[in-house]
Amino acid sequence: MTRAVGVGLHSGERVELVLRPAQVNTGIVFRRIDLPQPVDIPVRASSVTDTRLASTISNGNVKVHTIEHLMSALCGLGIDNLYVDISAEEVPILDGSAASFVFLLQSAGIELQNAPKKILRVLKEVQVRQGQGVQEKWATLSPYHGFRLSFEIDFQHPAVDSTGQRVVFDMESGRYSQDIARARTFGFTKDVEMMRANGLALGGGLDNAIVMDDYRVLNAEGLRYDDEFVKHKILDAMGDLYILGSPLMASYSAFRSGHALNNALLRALLASPESYEWVSFEDEKKAPKGLADLASAW
Repeated sequence: MTRAVGVGLHSGERVELVLRPAQVNTGIVFRRIDLPQPVDIPVRASSVTDTRLASTISNGNVKVHTIEHLMSALCGLGIDNLYVDISAEEVPILDGSAASFVFLLQSAGIELQNAPKKILRVLKEVQVRQGQGVQEKWATLSPYHGFRLSFEIDFQHPAVDSTGQRVVFDMESGRYSQDIARARTFGFTKDVEMMRANGLALGGGLDNAIVMDDYRVLNAEGLRYDDEFVKHKILDAMGDLYILGSPLMASYSAFRSGHALNNALLRALLASPESYEWVSFEDEKKAPKGLADLASAW
């Protein structure tokens, strides 16, 4: 068990998070412990009820916002059974990346359970598209023996344009903690001002996000990676796709995708039964490297 205290990125509220081990086949379950009667919200694609600025899951009237960074850490570390006790409506932003969650989980210790992982294997390509011309966005899942992600961004901003805008990351590398987890969320001062006027981004700042004006990055320490912007989009995509509740055997590729399109992609996949199957590997040697094992330490 491990615990963290922080503030919500959008709510600005203090929130406490306790991560507790769960039995085989539990999945990832968020539990709102601040209510008179605790409410469980199991993580699944159909639980997602809002994708504006973050991924929100709900069980009727009870919600948890901004779950994608924690979900990304769980995906990167190979954790598929966990209770997340939370004392408010939004997961704490911590440093704006998944690194703090990775550190918390690895410090607590990760247990290998006595059951093979259930993995969803993509059998046929599934794609979702949105917009046309300069507004076009798309995301695709294709068959692949493993889990690989390819992402391309296009923000047309001087600070972003001067960095790498396409990244391919394969879980087989075993380098999620080093290469992806530390990439922070980012925003533009003009958007932050508008969001705050609407009661959003109240907990955001230079200590938990990359902030840019019209020309440059305002954070004194600069970027953590040369291609931190697109790596954060990979981080987000891993979290959004892990809302499935189990690992994916697939190649994901996307252009300008976001939380809404990633969830639409999951729902399109699940709505097409001929496009996937559930598999387990009794013999770990036959499983794709990076999916059946737990991630190593930093």
